Amino acid sequence: MSCILISPTYLDENTFEQLFLQLNSTQDNIKGPVNINIEKVEFIDPYGMIGLLEFGWYLQRKTERSPTLILPQSVDVLKYLERMDFFKNASPPFEIDTFIIQIENRFLRSSHSDVLLEITKIEKADDIHSIVDRVKCGAEVILRTHLHYDSAAIDSFIVALSEICQNIPEHSQDIGYVGIQKYFYGKKLGKNVVKIAVMDSGIGIKKSLSQRYGNLYGEKWSDALSIELALFESASRYEDIGRGHGLTSVRKLVQKWNGKFMIRSGTAKIGIVPGWDTTKPQQSPLSFFPGTQISIILPEF
Repeated sequence: MSCILISPTYLDENTFEQLFLQLNSTQDNIKGPVNINIEKVEFIDPYGMIGLLEFGWYLQRKTERSPTLILPQSVDVLKYLERMDFFKNASPPFEIDTFIIQIENRFLRSSHSDVLLEITKIEKADDIHSIVDRVKCGAEVILRTHLHYDSAAIDSFIVALSEICQNIPEHSQDIGYVGIQKYFYGKKLGKNVVKIAVMDSGIGIKKSLSQRYGNLYGEKWSDALSIELALFESASRYEDIGRGHGLTSVRKLVQKWNGKFMIRSGTAKIGIVPGWDTTKPQQSPLSFFPGTQISIILPEF
């Protein structure tokens, strides 16, 4: 018997937990193929797209078969998925109806954009320099053009973001992705914002830091504590001076700029939340999901 997981109509960092909860309630009974149904999705952001890709890899490994993705009925959502290179990255891990092959020819698009960075796969350490250069260029244009950040602010943020991307092949030991998109938050802020999502489905922060910190904290050692150490104390698996500052640097900058920064790893989600957002800054225990998922929202100056 197949297992069907149904996506909420609005798929982003705040609602993605609904898919984890559905899987958690049925995973002991999964004996057949898994279908993820996103037919009714009316909005999806970079976190939702990259989350689906990582979810697909997780299900493929768990069930030893590729899950099926049932695509949105909304043409606008399909256009956006194609524009963000979702389909170029979706098979594997998913099985998808063959008609999507026609999408790239059906929807015209510009090869350059100052409002987004298409989903970029981060897998091999050898490729990280070209990937980081692409992230730097994409993020810099968006931050300068639409958020009006000055050169010093952009440079500081890009260095820290690049370190986070470099952590994926170095620390996670698995496939990762990054995606960026500019939006207008009319009701919340009346300003432009940029959403940045960086994820991997690897070993997670707790396991990465366990060798150095696990024995030190004993029974208190947890996903939540490991995230706190990485986010607020610059904890690193390495003892080298200067390591582990990527997450802390981004956190400080996002906090300074009244943005939002959330990290989910294992069974916990922790971060900083500005006054204009209602997300709980600490959430634990959550349904287990491997790796590390990062959501950043920066507002316009």
